[in-house]
Amino acid sequence: MNIPKLQINSTKAQIDLNIQKPVQQIEQPSANLDLQQPKAVQTMKTTKPQLSIDTEQARADLDLKSVRKRMEDFAAEGHQAVSEGTVRRAQQGTELMRIENGGNPIASQAKQSGRQRYSSLGIKFIPSQGSVKVNFQPGSVDIQIEPQKVINNTSTNKPIHNYTPGKVKVEMLHHASLTIDWRV
Repeated sequence: MNIPKLQINSTKAQIDLNIQKPVQQIEQPSANLDLQQPKAVQTMKTTKPQLSIDTEQARADLDLKSVRKRMEDFAAEGHQAVSEGTVRRAQQGTELMRIENGGNPIASQAKQSGRQRYSSLGIKFIPSQGSVKVNFQPGSVDIQIEPQKVINNTSTNKPIHNYTPGKVKVEMLHHASLTIDWRV
C-alpha cells in the first residue's frame, strides 16, 4: 500500500551584518606650568668680637719697658731717693746736733753709710702671674630669613575627546522559506 508522505523543506534566512566599529580618540594636552619661586630675603647683622691684650706689666717684668714708662720709673725712683736722702740727712743732722747726749753718732753714721745692703735671694717668675690682661667680648650674628611664597600660574587643559559612534547595517540576503508537499 502506498501511504502518502508529507515532505517538508525549509531554508533558513540569511542576514548580512555590516558593522562599522565606533571610534573614540582621547588626547590629554599637558598642563601649562608656570611656577616661580622667588628667592628668600636674608638679612644678617653682625657685631664684631673685641679682644684686647694688655702686656704692659709683662713687658715691664721682662725689662722691656717703653721709653715713656722708663722715664716715669726713673722720675719716681729719683723722687723717692731724694725724699729718702732728705729724711736721712735730717735725722743725721738731728743726731749730730744732739751729740752732747752721748753716743758716737759720727761712727754709727759712717757704718750705716759704708755698709752695703743685702739683696734678697729668691725665685722670681718672669713675667709674674696675671701680668697679661686679656679682655674678650664675643661678637654675635643675627640671621633673619623671610621665605617668599611660590607664584603658581599653572593652568590645566581640558581633554580633547572625539567620538564617532558605531553603526550596524542589517541586510536580508535570503528569506526563509518553507515548502510542504504530499507525495504518494
